Amino acid sequence: MTGNYKVTLYILLALAVATGITFAATPLVKSLAYKVGAIDVPKDSRRMHKVPIPRLGGLAIFLGFIFSVLLFVDIDRSLRGILMGSVMIVILGVLDDILALKALPKFIVQILAAGVAVYYGNVIQYISNPILTSAAPYLNLGKLAVPVTIIWIVAITNAVNFIDGLDGLAVGVSAIEAATLLVTAILVSEGNVAIIMAALLGACLGFIPYNMNPAKIFMGDTGSTFLGFVLATVSIQGLFKMYAIISFAVPFLILGLPIFDICFAILRRLAHGQNPMKADRGHVHHRLIDMGFNQKQAVAISYMITAILGLSAVVLTSSGAIKAMILIGAILIVGALGMRVIFSAKPQEHGEEETQEPPEEKHTQEEHHEEH
Repeated sequence: MTGNYKVTLYILLALAVATGITFAATPLVKSLAYKVGAIDVPKDSRRMHKVPIPRLGGLAIFLGFIFSVLLFVDIDRSLRGILMGSVMIVILGVLDDILALKALPKFIVQILAAGVAVYYGNVIQYISNPILTSAAPYLNLGKLAVPVTIIWIVAITNAVNFIDGLDGLAVGVSAIEAATLLVTAILVSEGNVAIIMAALLGACLGFIPYNMNPAKIFMGDTGSTFLGFVLATVSIQGLFKMYAIISFAVPFLILGLPIFDICFAILRRLAHGQNPMKADRGHVHHRLIDMGFNQKQAVAISYMITAILGLSAVVLTSSGAIKAMILIGAILIVGALGMRVIFSAKPQEHGEEETQEPPEEKHTQEEHHEEH
């Protein structure tokens, strides 16, 4: 009982401290962004905001998170690797927000940061067998463990980066995912993971008031890649190590929206003979805008989808295999119907899209981060 009380107290404190620090630091980071030239200037038709907006807001998110973690989390070897890798990602993001780096060097640094996390023990060695009829309940990845883990970390890092396209979208989706990971960690008695996620959730909550439409500051690559990296690495600690038949599906449900978006983006670009990292206007949030939703509505729909997937993950964690299969089946059916509606919409011309937005909703997140 004493241990549970301590964990609960630390979760609440980590949440409150991270929220307070991020909220207080964001105006300071905004001033810094102006001084160092980390400004997103609308220069192409993909950007819907019409005035320069400072980016670098992810630095405030990082500060709130790191202070809270250092105060309340028991830092073991695996967490040390996560923190070291996240520092690398944040430094890369700051440089990118100021200097607009090319895609290749960013990709290399992301792999190196993932390698640091792996070196310190964050490895997906075992996963539950997705084939429920198989006699082997778990799969040992063996020599594939390291490359699979690095691919997972880099993919999720960029997946969150890819959805950072509307005001409040990436930070809100990340907050919902962090909250889901927090609840899941509590259910499987992963106290350390729960406190880490409370810190990440608090950092997101502290930044959201500045980032909702119309945004006063963008999180930039500093924030989107940092959030993706932490969510990816912590999911290895808290989810892939769950020895349950449904643990394979849980992280994919929690991170479902960014995973779907990046997979769809890469396949779409390859099908058109384009560079997979070449920025385009075909992401889920773009499709929602093209269907006639305004920015606030598109963000709200994305929040709702993420929350439903997160709730499903929690149900899978706390329920048996039969309920899990029924729920997964229901999600697949509803998801297929929803995707049919969304992706039947043809992208509008940029000029048409811009005229349908009300003036007060012109500001959106910058999308410089996919390609420069």
